[in-house]
Amino acid sequence: MPTPTLLSVLTERGLVHDATPGLANRLAQGPITGYAGFDPTADSLHVGSLVPVMALGWLQRLGGRPIPLVGGGTGMVGDPSGKRSERPMLSVEQIDANVAAIRRQLAHFISFEGDTGALLVNNADWLRPLSLMEFLRDTGKHFTVNYMLQKDSVKSRMESGISFTEFSYMLVQAHDFHHLYRTHRCELQIGGSDQWGNITAGIELIARREQTQVHGLVCPLLTTAGGGKFGKSEDGNVWLDPAKTSPYQFYQFWVTVDDADVHRLLKLFTFLPLQEIERVMEEQSADPGRRAAQRRLALDLTARVHGEETARRVIEASAILFGAGDLRTADRDTLAIAAREVKVMAVDGASFEKGLPLVDALIATGLAASKSDARRGIEGSGYSINGEKVNAERSLGPQDLLAGKYVVLQKGKRSFAFVVVE
Repeated sequence: MPTPTLLSVLTERGLVHDATPGLANRLAQGPITGYAGFDPTADSLHVGSLVPVMALGWLQRLGGRPIPLVGGGTGMVGDPSGKRSERPMLSVEQIDANVAAIRRQLAHFISFEGDTGALLVNNADWLRPLSLMEFLRDTGKHFTVNYMLQKDSVKSRMESGISFTEFSYMLVQAHDFHHLYRTHRCELQIGGSDQWGNITAGIELIARREQTQVHGLVCPLLTTAGGGKFGKSEDGNVWLDPAKTSPYQFYQFWVTVDDADVHRLLKLFTFLPLQEIERVMEEQSADPGRRAAQRRLALDLTARVHGEETARRVIEASAILFGAGDLRTADRDTLAIAAREVKVMAVDGASFEKGLPLVDALIATGLAASKSDARRGIEGSGYSINGEKVNAERSLGPQDLLAGKYVVLQKGKRSFAFVVVE
């Protein structure tokens, strides 16, 4: 059985869109150092950023050294690839803050320890001190305008207009690849399929300046089975930062993916062996309603990004909000996760000790439209307090608190609200 290489592993997991012809031969000679760039225009990666991250993770697992590059320098220019208009410029301070946040998130997928430990670089370190004359002499002279005009990232913008700043972006990225080759013998650049033109420009520059061959590998730009853009929820991007996308929402994004997508996503976004993925898919086929594949995908990614303890609590909070959890055994952190996802009524402790009429709480949390609506629902046993049905008006008090802080109100099976005592 042939020894697996980066190219063979990524291909069987659906992570390869295209690669330079000599890459397979180079990988057969042994591990390689490779890099992928990450845009610092936001202070968090989103799930659409995870494809090249996973490719770097596999490179490391197969003995190579990954170099995640955060574009603190190129972020000042802006890549035109896949864009219809020019990106807004960020301040240096904004870019630097975003770079620091992205560094922390990458550590969930690649290790920075040991002989093959990832080397995090920021191209601001060599691009910001670079003089224009030096750049034109060492990089610009190796490219003709005709060559640059043939690149899809430029051609697609010629009609609507492209600034000289964005036109020159491919040369700046080529300069990065050459710099990493010289300083770290980096022989591979990984990116999305829309980066092919920029990557081949770097390969061309290194061939001209160093008389050697380096390589490129591009991953597919993901869409759902229905043709929609992957990584979007109703609220926009699904972020790795818990302040932007809560761990609960992150888990729900993965656990609700379509059956037609889940097999592919397990191969793309987890490090599970393919044989184990096939076993999960067999379980899924036997009982699709249990969503075993989606649950495995959601657990793996939520635990990796937010930690195993948070993932456990998210699953417990999900059970609560879907009417299947045991409220009496839930701890304060689990209840806090659930409370962040529903309407909350905050009450100070002194007022709560005097008693909070249930009718008022139902109206304040939106579970009832009016006092008469609330009373009708109570009389019909349509409401629950901490999972127990109520059929008479009463007040909430300290005796109802869960974990000393929460009261869970429920209408029907799936409508929840929390009273939080501060």
